[in-house]
Amino acid sequence: MELTENMIAFVCDQALGTRKVTFADHEIDFNPPWQRVNLREGLIQATGIDINAYPTAEELAKVMLEKGMKFNPTAARGKLIDHLLGEYLEPTFIQPTFLYDYPRDISPLAKNKPGDPSTVERFEGFVGGMELCNAFSELNDPIEQETRFLEMGREYKAEDEERHPMDEDYLQAMSYGMPPQGGFGMGIDRLTMLLTNERTIREVILFPHLRNKDEE
Repeated sequence: MELTENMIAFVCDQALGTRKVTFADHEIDFNPPWQRVNLREGLIQATGIDINAYPTAEELAKVMLEKGMKFNPTAARGKLIDHLLGEYLEPTFIQPTFLYDYPRDISPLAKNKPGDPSTVERFEGFVGGMELCNAFSELNDPIEQETRFLEMGREYKAEDEERHPMDEDYLQAMSYGMPPQGGFGMGIDRLTMLLTNERTIREVILFPHLRNKDEE
């Protein structure tokens, strides 16, 4: 997280000469440190729902229905949590914010947080009400990974794009010994949108005429 916020501050200095930018009528301050929010606590504040109190999809869906939320009531627990995040929490992160400690339900390839098997070592960065980057410690335990593949197979429908099928080759390669490692990804197009005050990605990609509007 420190690397990310310092890197973007440096980009702002080099590209704009300032760390404060205007995006969609908001003044955004990229000066470190960014706000840091625990996902569970953020959802409690935004929705009044403590996801840890509802360990199954059925229990979580019930309380969401009681609050009048619109969603697919047959969705897996991970999809329900992702819905809460996308609809009620992410839009509130106008200023640069790191959301951390994700539930394993929506992070099937990330390593467990020590002492808490229901939470993984993952964070995402949000700015201007949208996701900018994603990072997590890679899971390198083949037995744990197989367990998660099996869970995804039970909880997600076959046509669900979030479902991870059993990957025997991946598990075999992992069993030979995968060293500790982490992954990080950032949407450079989205960063460009933020720094140039453009609301659509079509305005910042290099060759917009190669993409149809219905593909965005």
